[in-house]
Amino acid sequence: MPASQSSSAQQARQAIADRLREILLDSGLSARELARQAGWDETKCSRLVHARTPPSDSDIRQWCNICGAPEEIPNLIAASRNAKNAYLEWRRVQRSQRRLQELGLELYENNSLYRFYSSNLVPWPLQVPSYMRAVMQRFSDFHRAGNTDIEEGVKMRVARRRYLEDGTRRCFMVIEESVLRNRIFGDDIMREQLRYILKTMRQPNISLGVIPWMGRRDQHSSETFHIYGDVNVSIELTSAIVTITQPAEIELYVRCFEDLKAAAVHGPQARALVEAATAALP
Repeated sequence: MPASQSSSAQQARQAIADRLREILLDSGLSARELARQAGWDETKCSRLVHARTPPSDSDIRQWCNICGAPEEIPNLIAASRNAKNAYLEWRRVQRSQRRLQELGLELYENNSLYRFYSSNLVPWPLQVPSYMRAVMQRFSDFHRAGNTDIEEGVKMRVARRRYLEDGTRRCFMVIEESVLRNRIFGDDIMREQLRYILKTMRQPNISLGVIPWMGRRDQHSSETFHIYGDVNVSIELTSAIVTITQPAEIELYVRCFEDLKAAAVHGPQARALVEAATAALP
């Protein structure tokens, strides 16, 4: 599993670099001549075509215009921006909870199957507002973001539930038992949260599996990840969110999820673990 930048992001950057190289070859210009006309150091062309440096929008415009291929500009700029978003550092969006909550809206709208695995926090479909608020405040404090729109972020996250209320979408979640037992927030918050989990587990299009501390398993715990349909995986790292769209990588995460799901208990056994965690609170 990726621990840093996903190979999907690098593959996307390489595809852009390959296209820039093709445009240069088709133009008949040398890299030296292109650099001269663009006013660049000659080594910049080498860095761009070997994907060592991602091109800016301005770099793409100059490259294509000098090579006589202005029609390539819109598609290359769009592809370059998508590649940058494949590895999105939290610091780029951390100052606004509104922006953070908007990140996945298109995925929620366009997919009818969600699969979430979490090793540290209750997944968002099961979160109560007080838990959401505590998560956002903890994020803001850790990243020194100084968020002032946390309440707006909470309202937006609560509003996401509409995607699961009409029954047309299915959500499968797997969490570690430690998620139920973690004391990172206040006892009152956790009590309310655990009671809400028990209530939501009765919703027919929502499935929750809990991996017991002492249970047997074939798959070790992993970073938190969300699978949307069969087209996108979002992975939450400490410093960034990684988006995977390569089919081979998605298939690995689907397999990982199925292994984790097989190690989890469901139904009455899962409810028993939630009830035990509730009873353990002072």
